[in-house]
Amino acid sequence: MPNHALLETIKTTLQKSKVEKLAAIASEDTFSVKDLIELSFYHDEQIGFRAAWILENVFANHQQRFLPYALYFLEKFPQQNNLSALRHYVKILAFMTKKNAAMEIKKILAGYDTDHLVAVVFAWLIDEKIPVAVKSHCLNILANLNTKHNWIREELLQTMDFLVDKESIGFFAKVKQIRKQLAVRS
Repeated sequence: MPNHALLETIKTTLQKSKVEKLAAIASEDTFSVKDLIELSFYHDEQIGFRAAWILENVFANHQQRFLPYALYFLEKFPQQNNLSALRHYVKILAFMTKKNAAMEIKKILAGYDTDHLVAVVFAWLIDEKIPVAVKSHCLNILANLNTKHNWIREELLQTMDFLVDKESIGFFAKVKQIRKQLAVRS
């Protein structure tokens, strides 16, 4: 399925089952993960959101298909400004940076200069326009990358102290979880 066919397919509202089917198709070489990444930046934000949602499902359920494009994803990550697509992007990166991530993902991240990603994620975390669901995954990303950048811990603790009264109760619960995670690693 070439890119234009994928575009036509995701122009209409998608159900979760259709997203899962499209993710499975992507894993069978009918269209590439790169096509999904590029479509996630589409000028129509709904199409961008749907492409990012499918991309997240490819990562979650067909990771071997995602792996060849992991570096491309990391390069494009800071440029995502569609807030609906961004939620899926930060969720993917949160999974990529987890302690129990696949060894191939860990190797890619170990060899990747994540400084720019950390700066962008911190900026999103303090941006008032960024939805709390995105910020929640940002907390995970930063806490997970603390093992690679040991300076993150102190900066993240201070940032959470600053934000905790400004955000929702759900954010407060996530902050508690992240504090525990950071305490274990110190």
